[in-house]
Amino acid sequence: MRALIVLCLALSFGARAEPDGKTAAQLQQQTNAAAAAAAGAGAVIVAAQAEPGEDPFAFPAPTPRARQWLGYASPWTLLFLAALLVTLAGLIQKVDPRRRKRIRRASILYMLYLTTFVFAAVLGLVHAEGWARRVWFLADLFEVLVIIDFVAILLFDLVLLALRIEVANIVHDLALGAAYMLAFIGILHRSGVHLQGIIATSAVVTVVLGLSLQATLGNVLGGIALQLDDSIHIGDWVQLSSGQQGRISAIRWRHTVVETRNWDTIIVPNSVLLGENITILGQRQDQPVQHRMWVYFNVDFRYSPEEVIHTVEDALQGTPIANVAPFPPPNCICYDFARQGADSFAYYAVRYWLTDLAADDPTSSAVRVRVYVALKRAGIPLAVPGQALWVSMDDPEHRERKGLRELQHRVAALEQIDMFNGLSPDDRQRLAEGMRPAPFGRGEIITRQDSAAHWLYVLAKGECEVRVRGEGGVEKLVARIGAPNVFGEMGVMTGERRTASVIAATEVEVYRIDKDIFKSVLRNRPEMATVISQVMAKRRVELESVREGLDAEARKRRVKEERTEILSSIQTFFGLDDDKV
Repeated sequence: MRALIVLCLALSFGARAEPDGKTAAQLQQQTNAAAAAAAGAGAVIVAAQAEPGEDPFAFPAPTPRARQWLGYASPWTLLFLAALLVTLAGLIQKVDPRRRKRIRRASILYMLYLTTFVFAAVLGLVHAEGWARRVWFLADLFEVLVIIDFVAILLFDLVLLALRIEVANIVHDLALGAAYMLAFIGILHRSGVHLQGIIATSAVVTVVLGLSLQATLGNVLGGIALQLDDSIHIGDWVQLSSGQQGRISAIRWRHTVVETRNWDTIIVPNSVLLGENITILGQRQDQPVQHRMWVYFNVDFRYSPEEVIHTVEDALQGTPIANVAPFPPPNCICYDFARQGADSFAYYAVRYWLTDLAADDPTSSAVRVRVYVALKRAGIPLAVPGQALWVSMDDPEHRERKGLRELQHRVAALEQIDMFNGLSPDDRQRLAEGMRPAPFGRGEIITRQDSAAHWLYVLAKGECEVRVRGEGGVEKLVARIGAPNVFGEMGVMTGERRTASVIAATEVEVYRIDKDIFKSVLRNRPEMATVISQVMAKRRVELESVREGLDAEARKRRVKEERTEILSSIQTFFGLDDDKV
């Protein structure tokens, strides 16, 4: 007997000591041969433990009490377990539907129990006692396994969940597997099976498998360690040693599943996760999940770092950007000057904290757009690479042609706006000469409610949203205005503070018109005050109807009242009544 065991061990060591020239298929064949030898040795051991002429699997017939109460011949046990299964399924569906897979496993065991029960009953009816006893044994085993599954569902998925105690899935699996093994051994012992031979065979097979499957066992133990020490969780974003980043979607016995932003899935052996340094992104104790990102840009030395930083930070912090954390607020730094004297610009970077780690590139793109329009609005161009050579005829005629094209573009925008239809070509020309470009990116606030009014805005390209802040600080969308259009006239014409916020719904091309310039034009065309007051009255009533919920008739009546009042305010504010307009 000992010789057989030694033979099995020798075969297993021989399978591991093969030279490197052996293929994986040959190694697998030798491992299978070692396992087969171990199984044969176990069978010999079992046979040696049995008495001569004794069948080691001749299970005794169930006692009359067992037939009546333990389910061998009583359908009441089947009905009781079925009702319990339906009840547990309903509770799981109500408490946490994600745990339905455990109900599915219990249902499979119950169906096996039902099948073996019916099959054993049929064998008993045809007087096949030997086979009937074997099937009775299986029915008894499945019945116990079903009860163990029910207890596990009740304990792990209902009671502990109600007590808010989180238990790793692997703890549930280990506990359930141990209960299965104890139940199987107990039923074998109760049925009169000799356990000494089975235990000896198990020891031999365990040695063989342990020696031939070290890598697999290392991954399994790694999975147990990862879940027991609670170091990583499903949903965590990690960076592997290779530099790849992804979200953990599952932690299994042998491997961990990592889903990347490229819509790929990486299967990482658990032993690798334990043996290498893994970075968990965006996690700090007692802090929200957010990860610092960097966006780089360059500006030449004609502009001071303080001016650049102030311009960029005002734009980033003035209006929230989706997926950018409010704290710490995004900031801008100047982290280097010309490197080795080869560059003619300073290096800048925006640092922000990303709240949705799956949206890294789209959020960085939105930050770049915000930086670009902020610098352009401030008249600060991005640096041109030092190796680029630009040749331009910068003579007075070229500058004049360029300025004329821009002026024609502004005049064309004014001609498409109803409010300026009463202007003469010369007046539109004067107004266009005083317009200053002010581009805004998507989501930026152009005018803020309750702020002082300094400019009239001409929308030449894009769309904007008009929002009014009501009670409780909640903003309501009043209207969407598209190019060509004008807004901000209420404060410029009457001196009132802004009555609404205007936000860029897309990237917009906007021009600012100073109040003094508009005043000089309005003095030449005082009849424009009537047209402008009509437009302003209509817009003011639209804002008030949102707050007060006015009907159509009330809005019409209110427009007439507001028009008279606004016209009087315009004439007073610009001194037109002094000129007897």
